[in-house]
Amino acid sequence: VCVRDITQKGYEKKRAKLLASYIPYFADPSPSPEAPGPSTSSASRHHRAHRSGGARDDRYRSDIHTEAVQAALAKHKEEKMALPMPTKRRSAFVQSPIETCTPPDTSSASEDEGSLRRKAALSAVLAQSLQSPDYWINRSVQSSSTSSSASSTLSHGEPKTQPQPQPQPQPAVSLLADVLAHTRIENSVPPDVTSSTPQETGSRVDLGCCLGVCPGVPVNSRVSTKIQQLLNTLKRPKRPPLSEFFLDDSEEIVEVPQPDPNTPKPEGRQIIPVKGEPLGVVSNWPPALQAALARWGATQAKSPALTALDVTGKPLYTLTYGKLWSRSLKLAYTLLNKLGTKTEPVLQPGDRVALVYPNSDPGMFWVAFYGCLLAEVIPVPIEVPLSRQDAGSLQIGFLLGSCGVSLALTSELCLKGLPKTPSGEIIQFKGWPRMKWVVTDTKYLTKPSKDWQPHIPTANTDTAYIEYKASKEGTVMGVAVSKTSMLTHCQALTQACNYCEGETLVNVLDCKKDMGMWHGVLTSVMNRIHTITVPYAVMKACPMSWVQRVHIHKARVALVKCRDLHWAMMAHKDQRDTNLSSIRMLIVADGANPWSVSSCDAFLNVFQSHGLKPEVICPCATSPEALTVAIRRPGARGAPLPARAILSMGGLSHGVIRVNTEDKNSALTVQDVGHIMPGALMCIVKPDGPPQLCKTDEIGEIVINSRAGGTMYYGLSGVTKNTFEVIPVNQAGAPIGEIPFSRTGLLGFVGPGSLVFVVGKIEGLLMVSGRRHNADDLVATALAVEPVKTVYRGRIAVFSVTVFYDERIVIVAEQRPDASEEDSFQWMSRVLQAIDSIHQVGLYCLALVPANTLPKTPLGGIHICETKQNFLEGNLHPCNILLCPHTCVTNMPKPRQKQPVDVGPASMLVGNLVAGKRIAQATGRELGVVEDQDLIRKHQFLSEALQWRAQTDPDHVLYVLLNAKGVAVCTATCAQLHKRAEKITATLMERGGLNTGDNVVLLYPPGIDLIAAFYGCLYAGVIPVTVRPPHPQNLAATLPTVRMIIDVSKAACILTTQPLMRILRSREAAASVNIKTWPTIIDTDDLPRKRPPHIYKPPTAEMLAYLDFSVSTTGMLTGVKMSHAAVSTLCRSIKLQCELYSSRQIAICLDPYCGLGFVLWCLSSVYSGHQSILIPPLELESSLPLWLSTLSQYKIRDTFCSYSVMELCTKGLGTQTEMLKARGLNLSCVRSCVVIAEERPRLALTQSFSKLFKDLGLSPRAVSTAFGSRVNLAICLQYFFSSLKPQGTAGPDPSTVYVDMKSLRHDRVRLVERGAPQSIPLMESGTILPGVRVIIVNPETRGPLGDSHLGEIWVNSPHSASGYYTIYGEESLQADHFNTRLSFGEPHTLWARTGYLGFIKRTELLDASGDRHDALFVVGSLDETLELRGLRYHPIDIETSVSRAHRCIAESAVFTWTNLLVVVAELSGSEQEALDLVPLVTNVVLEEHHLIVGVVVIVDPGVIPINSRGEKQRMHLRDSFLADQLDPIYVAYNM
Repeated sequence: VCVRDITQKGYEKKRAKLLASYIPYFADPSPSPEAPGPSTSSASRHHRAHRSGGARDDRYRSDIHTEAVQAALAKHKEEKMALPMPTKRRSAFVQSPIETCTPPDTSSASEDEGSLRRKAALSAVLAQSLQSPDYWINRSVQSSSTSSSASSTLSHGEPKTQPQPQPQPQPAVSLLADVLAHTRIENSVPPDVTSSTPQETGSRVDLGCCLGVCPGVPVNSRVSTKIQQLLNTLKRPKRPPLSEFFLDDSEEIVEVPQPDPNTPKPEGRQIIPVKGEPLGVVSNWPPALQAALARWGATQAKSPALTALDVTGKPLYTLTYGKLWSRSLKLAYTLLNKLGTKTEPVLQPGDRVALVYPNSDPGMFWVAFYGCLLAEVIPVPIEVPLSRQDAGSLQIGFLLGSCGVSLALTSELCLKGLPKTPSGEIIQFKGWPRMKWVVTDTKYLTKPSKDWQPHIPTANTDTAYIEYKASKEGTVMGVAVSKTSMLTHCQALTQACNYCEGETLVNVLDCKKDMGMWHGVLTSVMNRIHTITVPYAVMKACPMSWVQRVHIHKARVALVKCRDLHWAMMAHKDQRDTNLSSIRMLIVADGANPWSVSSCDAFLNVFQSHGLKPEVICPCATSPEALTVAIRRPGARGAPLPARAILSMGGLSHGVIRVNTEDKNSALTVQDVGHIMPGALMCIVKPDGPPQLCKTDEIGEIVINSRAGGTMYYGLSGVTKNTFEVIPVNQAGAPIGEIPFSRTGLLGFVGPGSLVFVVGKIEGLLMVSGRRHNADDLVATALAVEPVKTVYRGRIAVFSVTVFYDERIVIVAEQRPDASEEDSFQWMSRVLQAIDSIHQVGLYCLALVPANTLPKTPLGGIHICETKQNFLEGNLHPCNILLCPHTCVTNMPKPRQKQPVDVGPASMLVGNLVAGKRIAQATGRELGVVEDQDLIRKHQFLSEALQWRAQTDPDHVLYVLLNAKGVAVCTATCAQLHKRAEKITATLMERGGLNTGDNVVLLYPPGIDLIAAFYGCLYAGVIPVTVRPPHPQNLAATLPTVRMIIDVSKAACILTTQPLMRILRSREAAASVNIKTWPTIIDTDDLPRKRPPHIYKPPTAEMLAYLDFSVSTTGMLTGVKMSHAAVSTLCRSIKLQCELYSSRQIAICLDPYCGLGFVLWCLSSVYSGHQSILIPPLELESSLPLWLSTLSQYKIRDTFCSYSVMELCTKGLGTQTEMLKARGLNLSCVRSCVVIAEERPRLALTQSFSKLFKDLGLSPRAVSTAFGSRVNLAICLQYFFSSLKPQGTAGPDPSTVYVDMKSLRHDRVRLVERGAPQSIPLMESGTILPGVRVIIVNPETRGPLGDSHLGEIWVNSPHSASGYYTIYGEESLQADHFNTRLSFGEPHTLWARTGYLGFIKRTELLDASGDRHDALFVVGSLDETLELRGLRYHPIDIETSVSRAHRCIAESAVFTWTNLLVVVAELSGSEQEALDLVPLVTNVVLEEHHLIVGVVVIVDPGVIPINSRGEKQRMHLRDSFLADQLDPIYVAYNM
């Protein structure tokens, strides 16, 4: 269950609070829920919003379920919370103070008391789910078989035992771990093993109990039937016939639930189109709308047309019909004659003009609109852009572009308020075409000349005006309304609403579009109605203003939204004397919204006593395309009110109408929106696919044929055809007639008596697993959960995102600044349960953002598309987030069952041969025979090689050590090195008391001292063990590793420098290890000049030369034994591969403590005689360009580095290449730069390094990789100029192939083309060294595999290590790693197992001997792979996806813990972006790897530990996470 982790710091502070949420502490048995009053800007109103108002709550309910809701909430409060309260790092989210955060609740939708009806529905849900806290646990137990791995719970869960003593787990922890192990709750709350102090045990045990795993009750006995039903419908996986071959496609991946036999199906007959009443013929109806204005302007000049209000709700001005006519005439004249010149007018009839007026100035807008109509230009009303980035300005630009608008009309006041450039011009808005702005205030208009008359033609099909409409995706399109449509629509509205001349109408809606315009600007002028406009700003300040206006003006008609009903109802206490008896029609513009029912009821409840008649409430349904679709006509006095439809939510989700009788909780009550408009014809068609007519009991999209609808999307002919020219078809697919219908975007059905019912909109439709859910319904459920004190009513966005082949529901809400973490979390968990129970759908993500941070539409609603965009781009910045992928992603494939391998290795081999595949093996070239006896002696033992060089070429410089400034601080000739080694030998013999073959630890910083000490040990006959010295600033972390190697290697003595010796004996060291038990420590800084009595010579070359200790990335310490024979053949192999001889110079920037790095630093030069320039990687931290400038300065041809060095240069110097070039840095001398590593080549890094430094002359072919492992330190080393010679070129690039990621999970290789989806590039790991043979083997059967098959890499070579000295942490890895035989094929050859997965592919290139080149591709270490859902994952692949998920993820690492996948991401941005990463990380891993992330941990940069080779120490990270040492910014446990 998603809880945030309790970091140790905040733990004590929160403990009391935490425990409190488990103890039933509610004394008051009937708590009165807080009432969500309309918060307003003044402090007193804000205060009232939070006043408890239980009584008033009851009075506002028309629902019969009120008591049930109260009971459910009370019961809910008595319950213990089933989830521990989350906390997070306190600094992460500082809420701004309340005053600055709570302006009035702004909403354009009606999220008001509508949710009350839903509260009832919650009662049973909460009763059933909350009284059993194990509700969610059961879900997890059940779904473990579908959504989590079926492999054993602790397959990778056991932390590797660490040498340092660990505190014993607390009893609570083990109790919890037992519970988890036995019940296999693999995706519920992970056991908290973060506690280490005894006093916390109490709360941890509590946690165990509150998980609901009650003693004595088997968990599986309380399985939720819904999940059981789901399990039954999920089909069995397709089994690949043979484990070796498989087909792969999305059907294979996704588990498609079989259709449930109980799904309701429509059973009615096919619907018959519904006809509206005929449009009456009116004798004196004007030929055009402008003609009506001209008539009233002339005959009724004094009659009021429009009254506008100021912000306080007082009348500001009244525009008469005479004024409206004269001003519109002036504007028309000015537009046509005064812009531009007579010969070149700016505007022609038919041009489109933008109208940019604020809502608060309707008069200017009316004049502009009618002025445009009289000038015969087409007005396009739009919102006032407030900033360059204004919400939707980008899309408004699209609208203006598609309509070809280049001129904007506005008022002087509005123009002043527009954002300007420093020079005072209006800025170029984002995405807008170039605009010319014209101010239309009266003083700037010209009186028309005597002879000028406007041309008023009879209405025709030309466009009259364009109304904007935002689509679900957020694009804004213009719906063109023709002159005929405009006129016919006014006529139809007049007839339906029975408008009479001279009536008064109060309009609360936006007069620029939709109902506000159709009724309040067009039809009102047609009928000489007096319109009183109440702008949005007035409503915010004074929610009762529209009711007062109705009362004062005795208005006959009011035009409102549910929101206005809700606000007025909340504020009505102040108004005792309002009288609404004058209203004959209260038009509810969003009455089609399912929640409108309870708003209307509640409003009626309050205002019936103020004269409001029940029959005057008239909900209607509208759409931008079809204009008014249906409207309820006012009923006769005392006639029964229309019946409501009580529908089953389950039926609705399947698109079927079923009356809900049995289950009140999942019922939706909808009211009718009356009959369709006069003169219209309506059908219901299927919302997706061809427009097939629905059956009578089926929900579909309403389509309309009417002369009063929109005609097209202006300038977008393609989209127009699909919307405005739909011809419905019958069951057989034949068109039902010729007449085109328009899609309305409304979902609904026709009820008894041809009444129209609307249950939702296409744009609010969420299709999840083939079922439809309505966004508005989900909002209603969320708001019904409790009196809202956590979130703001009107600020909830519900949308769906596509993740893993299905839509997933996301809810984003603004959290109130005073809501505590407890409130928020409780609210979120209740919403999850409510939506799950009522809608039978899982929520994917629930996010709470700080107040006022969601993007708003111009009228204060939430901009859904932009919110969704922010969510997907990681710009939402939530302060609380809950993800539930485990419970809602039900289409995960079944976990792969490991097939018993019926096919033996021999038959597989035969199968491969029959299929024409060769065995996957590759061989380096011959080592050749050394004839000269002298050379044999020189090469047999390195100690003799050094003595021989000291005699034959004493002054030849072997080593040069550089400091951070690039200065050679130390050099060593052959003779100097020999003499220093002798001094050390003499000291060892004197002071060490050592026997031949004892182990001696060398503890030195990278340098020449280390090399001298190594040869000193060889001369003395003791075995050197090089160990990285502890970091003086971080002894606590690094010293225990040193101590461990010293103990494990049973070292008899430590050689070191004086500063390090002081550290080993310091008080700080004593804090982390026991310093009294160190073996003898000898510092070698100032040794006397002594020569040893003799230099030891080993009796045979099979004797041990040195031990190589290394800690793997999985946290295992392994020491391997290197014999003298292996050392000299390895050096010889490298010499041949790299063509090393004494006149050559190479640069090494590597750590010299283990593996190939140690060989190149200490051994190779002494063997081959070349000069090594040594650059300690640590020096790069203080001087980044050191390595590259050394290459340039010494004109180095060959250099060796590690990935961490390459990454440092790429990140640190990437932007400075110009500066380096100016300094004369030139890398054209470098012909090979080899990265030494024991991992899959990091292609992205090597490529970006090559590209970045190409400008400095670096050849793109220079960079290559090497590969070694514990059993064989050097298997591949790419070296172009010698090994591979395709015809006519100097050497090829290493081959790169693209492999299907899905096949790798099945332990197979499927090569695909570059750019194929779900593919990863792999680069070959280098050319195989001379004397090395490699074969690819099935790790289980131990039989050889064919070409391009994935298996374990086995190696046969004279320089393999001779065995493990010790393995610390996993004794099962034993000698068979070194001397293993194939199960058949070549029974006598001994192979060493590398523990790495890879494959061999024969390429087209030719090697030196003319044969085709076999490339070895390393995929990853077997130890590191994660076994999840029966598949094998390589962490690096998941990490690559995670790092791509968001720009702020600097680095990431993954590991498993009790079968949960844990992702740790380093956040490089600000802490407020931390929670943005949680859904993005979860999405990308689900999409690309088909895995559900269990835990997402967000940490500071640099927290993920990395070893000297640049490899991530994932196990070390895991142990730190479990021990709560990461100090994470945020930890999210996904449900």
